[in-house]
Amino acid sequence: MRVGFRQGHIADASRPNWDGDGPRPIDWFAWYPAPDDATEAALPVAPWPEGWFAAGPAALDAPLAADGPYPLVVYSHGTGCNGLQFEWLARELAAHGFVAVAVNHHGNSNAAPYRAEAFLCSWERPRDISLLIDHIVAHPAFAGRIDADRLFAVGYSLGGVTATALLGAIMIRSPFEPGANLGRGPREFPDLVDHLPRLMAESQIFRDSWARMSASCHDPRIKAALLLAPGRSVQGFSEDSVAAINVPTHIMAGGADALLPAARWLQERLGDSTFDIIADDAGHYVFLPESTELGRSSDPASCVDPPSVDRGTIHRTVVAAALKLFSA
Repeated sequence: MRVGFRQGHIADASRPNWDGDGPRPIDWFAWYPAPDDATEAALPVAPWPEGWFAAGPAALDAPLAADGPYPLVVYSHGTGCNGLQFEWLARELAAHGFVAVAVNHHGNSNAAPYRAEAFLCSWERPRDISLLIDHIVAHPAFAGRIDADRLFAVGYSLGGVTATALLGAIMIRSPFEPGANLGRGPREFPDLVDHLPRLMAESQIFRDSWARMSASCHDPRIKAALLLAPGRSVQGFSEDSVAAINVPTHIMAGGADALLPAARWLQERLGDSTFDIIADDAGHYVFLPESTELGRSSDPASCVDPPSVDRGTIHRTVVAAALKLFSA
């Protein structure tokens, strides 16, 4: 099946951007089944940072194939990553009859300057995904062609935390508040905790968001979720709210991932869940796209795997697991 691609933008008027001078921006990217006569070609966009990761062809702005209705998969990227890094899985899902859509989370994506507010207030991210669902099912390219009974979520790293919140988990503790003992910040923002007192004192937008930490982001439209190396922030969820989730969930992680204890913590508390170690030597970044030579030389930490790990093989395993979960 041919794969189409289009991108767009949402302005969430219900929430301001972190500067307070406009609505919250949400850029989105969609891969979907295209007609047999659609022409696939290299796209003018590729996973950031530019040139680090390989990406396949797709038919830019092609119409949706005539069949359907199609199931919808929504994706939340890892902290400091971007929605286009979903490409390796999204293209395969689209080739198998899914509409697969991702967003860039404002201030937490490497497509734009990082914002401490966004790294601290991860609970804003699930609202981006729910708004994305609203937008796609009404979008002229997809309206009337999405199967409302087959909506699924995929989340990588902090995106796995986002997806778990969409299933009904309630955040009761930030990993970066005093006493959390989960470090001073991720590698993309290593002094993150130092920004918390300043933002709390100076920014009403930040204080308003911080007050929403424990608000429910449950989206009952999501019928199953695939969580790839979910991040440490899952341990900020209330255990009761996690235990109450009854949506089929599949967790996959590498055996050498430093965040593996967080994935196990989550799986032990989720009732309807399964868990796979995808390779004993695989690290946290194996779920990013396959890397180019430029990527491997620029950032070995996220682009180079141990000799025993083949990232392409891992990705094919994940694709098979996603198709099994979402086709059940």
